[in-house]
Amino acid sequence: MEARAVAPGIQLLRARRASNFSLGFYKASVLGITFLAYAGYHAARKPISIVKAVLHPEYSDPGFAVSPSSNLSPSSSIDPGNAREGWSPFVGSRGMYFAGHLGDRLNLRFFLSAGMAGSGAFSCLFGMAYWWKVHSLGYFILVQMVAGVFQSTGWPSVVTIVAKWFDKSKRGLIMGIWNCHTSAGNIVGSLLAAEMLQYGWGWSFVAPGFLMAMAALVVFFFLAVDPEEVDMSSSMASVGGGGGGASTSGQAAATELIMLRQPQSMGGKFHSVMIDGSSLQGLDINGDGEEFREVSLAPGTRNDSAVGFFDAWMIPGVAQFALCLFFSKLVAYTFLYWLPFYIRHTKIAGNYLSDGMSGRLSTLFDVGGMFGGVAAGYISDQLNAKATTAATFLYVAVPALVLYRVYGSSSLAGNVVLMVFLGAFINGPYALITTAVSADLGTHSSLSGSSKALATVTAIIDGTGSVGAAIGPLLTGFVSEKGWDAVFGMLITSVLIAALLLSKLVYTELTVKFASANAAPFQPLGDDQNQFY
Repeated sequence: MEARAVAPGIQLLRARRASNFSLGFYKASVLGITFLAYAGYHAARKPISIVKAVLHPEYSDPGFAVSPSSNLSPSSSIDPGNAREGWSPFVGSRGMYFAGHLGDRLNLRFFLSAGMAGSGAFSCLFGMAYWWKVHSLGYFILVQMVAGVFQSTGWPSVVTIVAKWFDKSKRGLIMGIWNCHTSAGNIVGSLLAAEMLQYGWGWSFVAPGFLMAMAALVVFFFLAVDPEEVDMSSSMASVGGGGGGASTSGQAAATELIMLRQPQSMGGKFHSVMIDGSSLQGLDINGDGEEFREVSLAPGTRNDSAVGFFDAWMIPGVAQFALCLFFSKLVAYTFLYWLPFYIRHTKIAGNYLSDGMSGRLSTLFDVGGMFGGVAAGYISDQLNAKATTAATFLYVAVPALVLYRVYGSSSLAGNVVLMVFLGAFINGPYALITTAVSADLGTHSSLSGSSKALATVTAIIDGTGSVGAAIGPLLTGFVSEKGWDAVFGMLITSVLIAALLLSKLVYTELTVKFASANAAPFQPLGDDQNQFY
């Protein structure tokens, strides 16, 4: 059982005002602090993509001016050795499986703040090589690997914390807005690294690393991990919030909304009904002698037993979304690490851009990702169909990739528009799956009310995605030897596979939706459909 120590800063503030804060205050502070925390994680990851060209052995101009020798084709300018940056997400993906397992068992405030401090420290150590005159590849690989382990603590922790404070009804929209921290961190990291580059590439790593360490202090002193630890359980229960349906006070809600299927003699249709108690057996709802099948419900108390790693894989929908995210993050992280380099070595309107300009222009991909994440969350809330929303975005991303490759170099304005459009449809489903979908599956009905599965499920889904995040940049280093067309072909194939992996879930969502719409005499009341995955 995790410790329930209140954050020192909250204790001090409550003592000064001689009363507790409101539920709205805690919710706003949780969203703000976790937003800051994960934006810091992404800002610390970004410098390597900005500094890449300067660290390249063939680079001849340390400033922003473009030298003729740097206008190279992909086959001559890209060394597969550059893909070694994949070490960090690769190690992080393995660390994330373990981190999620720990996250369900440890105090998340301590766990998250320690991970942030360690990530910031190793970002600084990478940059210190500039002044220490370190030229050993082993040093950089070791630092990246350890940094990846600390980075893995972030995502399972922040998603679990936010899910404890917000219920499922608006989770897609809220988490879609909140998930802008990913793009915000990328943008800040890119701009900061690009600006610090003129003072020496080491500053591009030290500056975000220092900011990350400062953010860790904010998390340690002011983050409220759970409503229960700040005496907000009763307030959460009164507004129906938190925990994805498992009451934070230890008691399940008196009534639950479920969907029942009629016997085959009545057509086997779905109906939504509000029920009390622990089971329905032989209930004659229509008054026509036809009885619904028995439906067993979870016990009325909170289940605090942690869910095993392999048991979490068996939750319906986890494997499909995890594999989908593998290919989605493969594409997203290829852009994260390679887009500035691609822009730097591709003529736009007949001209090559400088390193700094390339880095700044690449942030527009993340601007599009912000809009895409919010839009995907809002649409999924309105349709109550997360798999369908994610798959639709992924299918639209295919022609978007083609358009960017073919027309992105024709003009600077065209590149900007297509990059924003592309970012929206690639990062939209990525954001939806890593936030609202992970939180919903972490509180799936098959868990019998367990409150200790969120971090494990989140780690499985995002950890599997992080394997793709490591493989994408690594493969790009080798595939690019055949030209950029080959790279985009790999990305298009990956997006298609990601969309197809959700086909069964999309079919289930649409089947349930149509069955509910046609069901009579009951009017469907709505429910999370992830219980049917």
